[in-house]
Amino acid sequence: MSEIIATPGSEAIQDTNPVKLTQYSRGAGCGCKIAPKLLEEILHGKTVFPNDPNLLVGNASNDDAAVYDIGNGMCIISTTDFFMPIVDDAFDFGRIAAANAISDVYAMGGKPLMAIAILGWPVEKLPASLAQQVLEGARHICAEAGISLAGGHSIDSTEPIFGLSVTGTCSIQQLKQNNTAKEGDLLFLTKPIGVGILSTAQKRGLIKEEHAAVMIAQMSTLNKVGELLGKIPGVSAMTDVTGFGILGHLVEMAESAGLSADIVYSQLPVTEGAREYLAQRIVPDATFRNWNSYSTKVGFEKGVNVMEAFSLLPDPQTNGGLLFSANETSLPEIKKLLEENGLKDFINPIGRFTEQKEKIINVKL
Repeated sequence: MSEIIATPGSEAIQDTNPVKLTQYSRGAGCGCKIAPKLLEEILHGKTVFPNDPNLLVGNASNDDAAVYDIGNGMCIISTTDFFMPIVDDAFDFGRIAAANAISDVYAMGGKPLMAIAILGWPVEKLPASLAQQVLEGARHICAEAGISLAGGHSIDSTEPIFGLSVTGTCSIQQLKQNNTAKEGDLLFLTKPIGVGILSTAQKRGLIKEEHAAVMIAQMSTLNKVGELLGKIPGVSAMTDVTGFGILGHLVEMAESAGLSADIVYSQLPVTEGAREYLAQRIVPDATFRNWNSYSTKVGFEKGVNVMEAFSLLPDPQTNGGLLFSANETSLPEIKKLLEENGLKDFINPIGRFTEQKEKIINVKL
């Protein structure tokens, strides 16, 4: 494992104007994800791996991380996530990318232990000092999560790329997966949707300052509550909402559990400013890719603003909220936990899992 260092000669690059990182990348944050249908084709393989009874979560499911049984009722959680800039500021880019990668551990109900960095940098286009700021932002978030950024690897790339590989742990009893929801379970979401719309407005130079601040704050906030939710037996399944939007990730949860899900559209939290930019037809390209992948699996009740829902439900999130299901008896405990962790705006369910119907996702008014 190599140490991340500044590339010799890159410091000679001078620019009197502030560098806007989003102008050096095609994608943005988790919107960089390969479209679901194409990803399914890529992941299809013929190699048969030996059966490992200690591999609790692997390629057999579409979960947030791999999980390995290390004995004594404990397991190791291993994940990686990286992407191209979703904001212009290098320090904020590092913070957001780090928080997004660590979120996969929280989404499994785990506690992060350490991280190593993944850095791709166009050394002939951007100065090393900016890469240093990306790493400093990541260190800031790792410190907030109580872990070290213990190393990493860097390459000279055509576009800025950054992320982390994160190792975590939890007891097997507290491990949460995205394919274990039960019929009748309530659905909760711990952050609003719509940051993909805001990030696109930023890239086009149209975002208002107050909305940019909201976007950055939301994407750089750690999903720490996932570790605590893992300790509640009534929480049956959990994932984090990222590049496939709430629609895609909910489809994964429902299909893998052999269920359908009803969501109450009016209960969905939406990021401040998102509807304002939607009115200007500002929508990420990834939204259309997501919609094309999942549109046949969703139905709408009469009265739902379908045209708006087309853009909000598949909107790609970066370090989005935790999407989890729980039985009704655990509702008081969940509400108390969310309130104690500054999430009182998200204590109300947004829907529930049902028996499997013609449509996997049914959007109610």
